[in-house]
Amino acid sequence: MKITVYNQQKNLPLSKSSARNAIAAALKFLKMDWEQITLYFVTEKRISSLHEQFFDDPTSTDCITFPIDDRHGEIFVCPATAIAYAEKRKQDPYWEATLYIVHALLHLAGYDDLEEKAKRSMRKKEKSCMGHLSKLGLLISQKP
Repeated sequence: MKITVYNQQKNLPLSKSSARNAIAAALKFLKMDWEQITLYFVTEKRISSLHEQFFDDPTSTDCITFPIDDRHGEIFVCPATAIAYAEKRKQDPYWEATLYIVHALLHLAGYDDLEEKAKRSMRKKEKSCMGHLSKLGLLISQKP
């Protein structure tokens, strides 16, 4: 399993190794067997550009997932969105950004959140995975 992390933003200081560890643990918990995951932490400008280019929606979003094939996937996460959401709810932005990664991994696994029933199933899986990562102390952070 190859997990590559690129940090192309400055809003949320973070450790690439903590992100790799979170992804590895989430994949194991979700029983996903992938050869390569590439994660990009990007700015609001970049995520908005991707959102417009691929989804015809110029607004900012939390994460975007691109399955390259059934063994490789790319994930784009916007920490600025996590910060804004977490501040409104008095939550930890690192927890929120980790949730975006889990959400994106579930999309790679085929989960969808467009229909209400599918959305409930996805939220349930997110909650159990986040509980697992939290219990293991594997949320992304500033520290490795």
